[in-house]
This record gives sequence, structure tokens and C-alpha cells, in this order.
Amino acid sequence: MKRALLISSILAGLLVTAVGAYLIDRHHDGAQDGTSADHSVGTGSPAQTATAKVLYWYDPMVPAQHSDKPGLSSMGMQMVPKYANADADPNTVSIDAATVQNLGVRTAPVERRMLSATVQVPGTIGWDLSQAVVVSARVDAVVNKLYVRTPYASVKAGAPLADVLAPQWSSAVAEAQALQHVQSTEAKALRGAAQQRLRVLGLSPADSRSMGSNGQITLRAPQAGVLSTLDVREGQRVNAGQTLMTINGISTVWVDAALPQSVAGTMRADTPVTVSIDALPGQVFHGHVESLLPDIDMTTRTQHMRIVLANPDGVLSPGMFATVQLDPASGKAVPVVPDDALIASGADTRVIVAEDGGHFRAIAVRTGRAAGGYTEILEGLAGGEKVVVSGQFLIDSEASLSGALERLDDPPAPASSVAMPGMTMGTNP
Repeated sequence: MKRALLISSILAGLLVTAVGAYLIDRHHDGAQDGTSADHSVGTGSPAQTATAKVLYWYDPMVPAQHSDKPGLSSMGMQMVPKYANADADPNTVSIDAATVQNLGVRTAPVERRMLSATVQVPGTIGWDLSQAVVVSARVDAVVNKLYVRTPYASVKAGAPLADVLAPQWSSAVAEAQALQHVQSTEAKALRGAAQQRLRVLGLSPADSRSMGSNGQITLRAPQAGVLSTLDVREGQRVNAGQTLMTINGISTVWVDAALPQSVAGTMRADTPVTVSIDALPGQVFHGHVESLLPDIDMTTRTQHMRIVLANPDGVLSPGMFATVQLDPASGKAVPVVPDDALIASGADTRVIVAEDGGHFRAIAVRTGRAAGGYTEILEGLAGGEKVVVSGQFLIDSEASLSGALERLDDPPAPASSVAMPGMTMGTNP
């Protein structure tokens, strides 16, 4: 037993001695030739190593740990140099091919084309208020009888609506009838004034002829439609100007659609639309945009749009949910990029453009509308470039951090510099 323990202790001591000798020898070799190890990680070309100034050495596994001389990091990794380049573009990053592959960088060409113009938005059917007619009391009266007792009842043009008793109407009709057959010039002038009074009070010649002996007049529907509101009941006394009921025509209806602001600028009056109704599957209705309303929903940030639809069969009813498909006029071809290529921040929007020789440049762009997974680029790209659609956030982060360091007057603080293995700034020829 004691012999086994003795042999184990001897073997452990030999192992510790061997590891210590290996680490001391490696540290000594790295201190004598730090630049030879730099080439193995692809941080710079031989020409750059020979001419560029080394700012500091860092551990590729822990980039925040810096040192003013080469050697081993706290993790036992060989540190690599960070080179300075006064001619470097702060928005450009150079990455070797191996690192590009490790990052999974993918690019896509910037194409010039017109985005899909078709837009689908939700909408709700409502009354066509341009066809609304109000039946009101022109004078103080009493509703003696109602012929239509329920809201949303259909009425025909000329159909009786209500019998009303109005003393003022009765006296005006009696005065007009008394002057009907006068011959003198003064009496004829009074007859004309009496007829004008009837018109002001809302009575037609037919109303005058149909008035009963008790002064009762029957109000009739001025147009065909649906009784959208009924505000009186039998026996109710009404005042002059009070609304009795409202009749809405149903030959056309309005569709109130919520339009995203990103596509509101492409819509114009008379833009053709196609509407499908959830309650009427398989049926398609065609109409046009009447106007874009100056009303922005504060919650959804959408602009309301009024669409006119023909409703000859009366199957469309207010409150129905609709899906509106708009086909605005086609515009001109513009550069477009995949949505994944955009890097949005609070101040601007950027893309990473892939250049020859493993160089990547961050470019600020002004975007337009988006459709089908692509976004218009109004400023910043001309078309034909290649943009990064995968891994661009790491590249953009490196470009932003390195650009900030180039603009500092003092040497970079250890905690403010972050480098990625295989990346160097400003290796443009």
C-alpha cells in the first residue's frame, strides 16, 4: 500500500514538472517572436505586419483583455496584435475568408425593380352618408300615427311615414286655400305670399290638397331606402327643427379601410379596389377609392380611406368586415434590398455592402415602402451592389467600434476596444 502511494506521488511530481517546463518554454518563444504567431491567425497581411504600428495585443477569446507586449493571456492563449492604420476608412472592415465562413456571412445583390403594388388592408362597411335624408318637423306638432315603427325597416319612395297634427300648418293651408280664387291685384300678391309660406314650412301642393278637416298631414318618404334612425313615437310632441327619422339609400355603401402610412402615399382618388366579404364567401365586389381622409388613428398609426361600392342587390350591410385589395398605379423601378439586410437604429438605417478583397462597408440609407420581403432604398444605393443579409450585425458592430476608436485623440482605453478574431481595420489598398 505504501509502495503504491509512493509511486503515485512520484508520477504526479514528474507530470507537474513537465507541464511547467512546457509553459515556460512556450512563453519564452512567444516573447522572442510575437509577430510570427500573428500570421497564423490571419489578423493582417505580411506587408501590414512589416509597416503598420501595433497598438496593443489582445486575446482572441477575450478581446477586452489587452497587453502592451506579446505573450500569453490569462487563459494561456497566444495574444495577437491590433494594428493601426491612419489611412483606414472607419466604416470599412476587412475580414479574411475563414472568418467570413465562420460568421455565416451571406450576401444578396441590390436589384432595381418595382415592388409588388398590390396591398391588402382590413375594412368595415358603413352607410353611404351622401344618400342620407333627414325627415324633420318644420313646426311644432304632435305625432298622431306612425306607419313605420321599427328602425332599419325598408321604405319605398312616397310611402307614408307618419301623420302629424300641426296648428301652424293648418292655418297656413287654410290661408292659401282662401286666396286660391281671388281676382284683385292686392289679393293675388297675398296669394303668392301664402304659397311661399307653405314652401318655407315644408309643405308641398300635394300636402295642401291631402290635409284632412282636422288639420292632419301625412309625411311621406322622400326616397327609397332603410330607416337608419327613428327618433319619435306615437303621441309624442315634437318641436320645430327636431329630427323625426333618417332614411339611408342602399344603392351604394362606404367601406372604411385602415391604410398603413407606408403605402398611403401611393394611393389616389379613383384607385380601383377589389373587396371580399367574410359573410359572403366567394363573392367579389369592385369599387374605387373616393378619398383619403385626413384622419390618422393614434393607436395603429393608420390612415382612413373611404371606398365606394355598388350595392344593387342590397346584400351589403353596415358593420360587415371586409378585406380590401388595392392596385395602385405602378411607379418607377428603384433599388430594393431584402428586409434582412437592414440594420435599424434610433438615428438611421444602415446596410453592410460587401466589396472586393473581403472588405465590408457600412452605408447609411433612406428607405421607402416594403412589400414581399423587400424594401425600397431611396438614397444610399444605386443598384448592382452586394449587401450582407446574414452576420451583418457583427460586422456593423466591429465597424462602429473601430470607427469610434479612430476618432479618439487619446490612446484607446482597454475596456472600450473590442476586436474579432480574424478582423482588421483599414486594410484597403
